[in-house]
Amino acid sequence: MLFNSIDFAIFLPIVFLLYWFVTNKHLKQQNFLIVIASYIFYGWWDWRFLALIAFSTIVDYTVGYYLGKENNRLKRKVLLWISILVNLGFLGFFKYYNFFLDNFITAFSLFGHPINARSLNIILPVGISFYTFQTLSYSIDVYRKKLEPTKNFIAFAAFVCFFPQLVAGPIERATQLLPQFYKKRHFEYSKAVDGMRQILWGLFKKMVIADNCAVLVNTVFDNHQDYSGSTLVLGAVFFAFQIYGDFSGYSDIAIGTARLFGFNLMQNFAFPYFSRDIAEFWRRWHISLSTWFRDYLYIPLGGSRVSKSKVIRNVFIIFIVSGFWHGANWTFVVWGALNAIYFLPLLLTNKNRNHLEVVAINKTWPSFKSFSKILMTFSLTTLAWIFFRAENITHAFQYIKGIFNTSLFSIPEIRPTNILVLLVLFIAIEWIGRRNQYAIETLGFQWKRPLRLTFYYALILIILLYSKNENTFIYFQF
Repeated sequence: MLFNSIDFAIFLPIVFLLYWFVTNKHLKQQNFLIVIASYIFYGWWDWRFLALIAFSTIVDYTVGYYLGKENNRLKRKVLLWISILVNLGFLGFFKYYNFFLDNFITAFSLFGHPINARSLNIILPVGISFYTFQTLSYSIDVYRKKLEPTKNFIAFAAFVCFFPQLVAGPIERATQLLPQFYKKRHFEYSKAVDGMRQILWGLFKKMVIADNCAVLVNTVFDNHQDYSGSTLVLGAVFFAFQIYGDFSGYSDIAIGTARLFGFNLMQNFAFPYFSRDIAEFWRRWHISLSTWFRDYLYIPLGGSRVSKSKVIRNVFIIFIVSGFWHGANWTFVVWGALNAIYFLPLLLTNKNRNHLEVVAINKTWPSFKSFSKILMTFSLTTLAWIFFRAENITHAFQYIKGIFNTSLFSIPEIRPTNILVLLVLFIAIEWIGRRNQYAIETLGFQWKRPLRLTFYYALILIILLYSKNENTFIYFQF
C-alpha cells in the first residue's frame, strides 16, 4: 500500500480510530491491532510474501529467547548465526540470486567455458532489505547483551512489521523501538498535530518535488545521447532532488504516521544537501542505514582504530556493502566505491568530524566559504548519483562523457520553469527549517493563526495541483 494512495488515505483513519477508541484500554490489543494492520498494509501489495515476515519474526524471536537462556559462548554464536543465515539467506536469494548467476556465467564465458544456466523469475519482496536489517539488530543486540530478549511475542511481531516504517524505513534498532511497545500509549493532541504536519511535508516532498523531477529525469536519462552537456547536468541535478524528495519524503510520512500512534522514530534525513563535506553528508543522509553499518560492520572490523591500510579497507568495505545493499547491479557498487574515495581523505587527515553543527547555525545566510563547500559537496554527490540512476556501468560513463564537452556551456534544451520555481521554494523552506527535525516543524509558529493555516492549505493545494498519480517510491525496489 502506497502512502500517496487513496487506499492509504482510507486505511489510516480506520486504523487510527480503532487504535485510540476501541483498543486504547488494553496494550496487548493495541499491539495486536498494529500487527493485523501492518500485515494488511504489506499484503495489499502481495499477500504471498507475508510468510517471509512471519517466518523471520518467529526465527528471531526464538533465537532471542534461547540466547537469553544460554551462557555457552559457542552455542550463543550458533544461535546468532542461525538468525544471520536465515535473514541474509532470504535477502540473498530474492535480491541477488540472478545477479550472481549472471556474473558467474559471464566470468566462465570469458575463459572459454560457457555454462548453460537459467535465471529465475524472482519477484523482489518490497521492503525486505529494511525489515531484514531491523530484525538482525535485535538478534545481534541480544547476543551482545545490550538488550534483554523479549518474552512478549505480540510486541516483538509489532516491532518487526510496524507498518509506518516497514517498507522503506527508518531502520529502527530494537533497543530504541521495541521498548515502546511495552508501554501504555496515551493520545496527545500536540503530538498528533505534529505528526500530521510532518506527513504533509513528506507528501509535498514526494508528490510535488520528487514526482515532478522524475518526469525530466526519466526523459534525460533515457535519451541522454540526444541532449547537450548542460541538459545532462540538469538531469543529474534533478535526480539528486528526486531521490532526496522521494526517500526523505517517505521517511517524513513514516515518522509522522508513527507519531499519530504514540511512537517516536529516529530522524532519517537531516538536510544532507546543506553538508559542507562528504563526511557530514553521510551523517545526514539515510542516517538509520549508515549508523547500522557503522555499529554492526565498521566498528567490529576495527573502525578507524587500526592501521591505515586496514582503515582504508574498512572504509571501502562499508561503502561498497552499502552500495550493494541498494541493489544487484554493479552501478551501486561503483556508487559506493566512489563515495569511499570521497570520504577517505577526510578520514585519513582527521577532518571527517569538522562539521558537526548545522551550517550557519546562528546566521541567516552561509558564509562564502561555507556556501562554496556546500556547492562542492553537492556537485560530488550529484556526480555519484549518476551511477545510482544509470541502467548499467556503460550507461553511466556515456552519460558522464556527454556532460564534459563544449555543449556543457550551452543553454539547456529543456527549461522546466514550474518545477524550478517549486525547487527554489522547497530549498528556501528547507534552509529556514534546517535546525529542526523536519523543515516545517516550527515554521509559522510566530505567525497569526489565519496566516499559518493559509500556508498549510497552500501546501495541500500545490500537492493536489502537481501530483502525478500514485507513483511508487524509489526505495521500494531496494
